[in-house]
Amino acid sequence: MSALSLVLLLLGASVLAVVIFRRFNLPPVLGYLLVGSLIGPHALNLMEDVTRAQYLAEFGVVFLMFSIGLEFSLPKLYAMKRIVFGLGLLQVLLSVALIGGIVISFGLSWQLGVALGGVFAMSSTAVLTKLLAERMQLDSAHGREVMGVLLFQDLAVVPLLVLIPSLSQPPEKLAMMLGVALLKAIVVLAVILVFGQKLMRKWFHFVARAKSSEVFVLNVLLITLGLAYVTELAGLSLALGAFVAGMLISETEFRLQVEEDIKSFRDVLMGLFFVTIGVKLDLSILLGLWWQILLALAALLIVKSLMVGVLSWRLGASPGNAIRSALWLCAGGEFGFVLLGEIMHLPKSVEQIALTVLVLSMLVAPFIVQYSEKLVMRFVASEWLLRSMQLTRIAAQSMGAEKHAILCGFGRNGQYLARFLGQEGVNYIALDLDPDRVREASAGGESVVFGDSGRKESLMAAGLMRASVVIITINDTPLAEKILHHVQELRPDLPVVVRTSDERDLSRLSKAGAAEVVPETLEASLMLASHALVLVGVPINRVLKRIRQARTQRYRLLRGFFHGLSDSDEDDEYQSRLHSVWLAPGAAGIGQTLAQLDMESFGCEVSAIRRRGIRAVEPAPETRLEVGDVVVVLGDPEAVSAAEQRLLQK
Repeated sequence: MSALSLVLLLLGASVLAVVIFRRFNLPPVLGYLLVGSLIGPHALNLMEDVTRAQYLAEFGVVFLMFSIGLEFSLPKLYAMKRIVFGLGLLQVLLSVALIGGIVISFGLSWQLGVALGGVFAMSSTAVLTKLLAERMQLDSAHGREVMGVLLFQDLAVVPLLVLIPSLSQPPEKLAMMLGVALLKAIVVLAVILVFGQKLMRKWFHFVARAKSSEVFVLNVLLITLGLAYVTELAGLSLALGAFVAGMLISETEFRLQVEEDIKSFRDVLMGLFFVTIGVKLDLSILLGLWWQILLALAALLIVKSLMVGVLSWRLGASPGNAIRSALWLCAGGEFGFVLLGEIMHLPKSVEQIALTVLVLSMLVAPFIVQYSEKLVMRFVASEWLLRSMQLTRIAAQSMGAEKHAILCGFGRNGQYLARFLGQEGVNYIALDLDPDRVREASAGGESVVFGDSGRKESLMAAGLMRASVVIITINDTPLAEKILHHVQELRPDLPVVVRTSDERDLSRLSKAGAAEVVPETLEASLMLASHALVLVGVPINRVLKRIRQARTQRYRLLRGFFHGLSDSDEDDEYQSRLHSVWLAPGAAGIGQTLAQLDMESFGCEVSAIRRRGIRAVEPAPETRLEVGDVVVVLGDPEAVSAAEQRLLQK
């Protein structure tokens, strides 16, 4: 198989698998593993030269560790030190000890037990972070515990990458090998960190002066692979050097740009790495080991969940949050595959069981998370009391309030809005899920309480039946739809104002029941226009009149855009766009009114009509089109095309 044939095979199979797994909201890593198992030598045997792909896939691990180095932050570690170096450290150490003990009890060596303990101690940073963000639980008590433990696990990968290869040495050489590896690591890291800190910033400033994105990306690749090569020369892993490179760049102002530039390399090569891991799966062996696999999977989930739950509880978490953290962290993670690849002389059956257990645990992780809340409410009686107390605090805050505003979210937008409401003497109550923000703001006299605005009970406790308006300040369309559903069910007459990032969700939220949707992009355009008009000499009263007219028409004049060749946004095809249609003699639309043309049936509308070079005709149902009119239609690309055909062809 030629190199091009190999790349095409991997790309084609990976695209298909990832699309399918995304469709079912499953982690893409599982799609890559499935691809590897199908095209590997144990199934279809389409991949003749596995070693070439494995060599290339090593760079996936390099860029993954580089990304972790970029995220490394001493202030962040210090702020979460209790969780990271308390719960996180204990979780990893006890996982290695307990899982290693179970492995040893089956007659395997202690070295293999320690290595497999490190493999199964990991949880999936990619999957759990995404799930926390989707559920808006990053700032919740259990969300912070999960993120703290994941942060320590990411850091623990670095010493484990040094330790695990050394465990393959004979016992009499092991201590010396570990000592030498540790000494090398200290010397190399000290040299890089001491001199690198001084040189990295100057070097990046020098490269940035070229003002070339190509040179900047090449420089990032040079630094990453160069330091990885240095650590490999010292007898350490490539991944360790990449991690250090990320750490050095994280201290510069170029971190965000580097992170964006490296993302595509990391994701593609990590996908290839997981494909090469999937190649190792042998279905014929797995069928004969099915009961051992199920037993190992059950043991992993039970042992990790019990251990995390007990540790979290003993370190001060409530029983409910301890169970939540336990259920979130009980599955395996992608770093398990990385560490598994470092184990030498691993028995084939053990390798197959370990690989399959990691895959299955990551597969069931989203389902465990989905039902975690129900399990907590089922087994922890105090959760009902805590939830009741939370609702009582919300109700006490809103007690006596009439015709008030309910703010869903108290971030920057919510706080600015609250100040305007306060200046006008309008009472409000804000619901927010960030405990630190709620504590600080309430201590400062703001009417804000801890509560989930997506829950019907929280809205009721906030006085929904007595409120005059609900304002959703959180830029989260699914959550906004959920709140709108509750309001429509309980108070269909209550107006709801919704914030959204741009106009794409405007019609979707309006259909859900929003009285007004405020797209940030359109408001920014209004502000830019107002400042620009004033600066070019337009009287301020006329500017204010224009802005007021635009807002009165609910942003109708600013919706949509004229598409051009430079528009490359991946979502352009789903956005409303403007299109000008000139009515030449003989066009079908000439002489007809807009009501007769019925543009709404195509899913679009007439935004403006330009007649004799002047945009003076205001579109109305009775407006009759003439020869030479330029009709500006607004809608999605398909609707605009159909409308143009209706206007021109008889």
